[in-house]
Amino acid sequence: MAAKFAQELVILVIIASMFAVSMANKDWSFGSNDTDWWSRFGNHHNTTQQQPKNIIVGGLEHWHFGYNYTDWAIKNAPFYVNDTLVFKYDAPNANTFPHSVYMFQNFMSFLKCDLKRAKKLANPTQGGGEGFKFVLKRWQPHYFACGERNGFHYNNGTMKFSVMPMLRPFWQWP
Repeated sequence: MAAKFAQELVILVIIASMFAVSMANKDWSFGSNDTDWWSRFGNHHNTTQQQPKNIIVGGLEHWHFGYNYTDWAIKNAPFYVNDTLVFKYDAPNANTFPHSVYMFQNFMSFLKCDLKRAKKLANPTQGGGEGFKFVLKRWQPHYFACGERNGFHYNNGTMKFSVMPMLRPFWQWP
């Protein structure tokens, strides 16, 4: 029971940290500027919520063996609810290995690369053209990996990452 509590506490801390990072304002200035307060936190009648984005997993590298997607996810965070992850990869041929997209149901399955408990989202042919698209619909951790070669791409090719989509702010920070 203590282990479960500790695991839930760690998840809560991670969520709170990611939320804080997503809401951080790099241009924040300390000091007294009473005239700026209303523009930052006051009534925002004319502002609109930022729109969801299409994010190509791996950027220009796309989805391939040997690229560190955990590092990519950290550098490209925060991700928001309703953003779309686009997995682009070549269809299997004589020069490339096949790839797929799996989603793990929890952190322990992700750590163990337990493909039996993962859901296959995209097969080796679905990454061509416009790529396979996955919308981050829920405010919860999402764990992704390539499941080809019985987890070899996950374990040795760093084709794995997780994201915790944040709630999109209703205003754009200055």
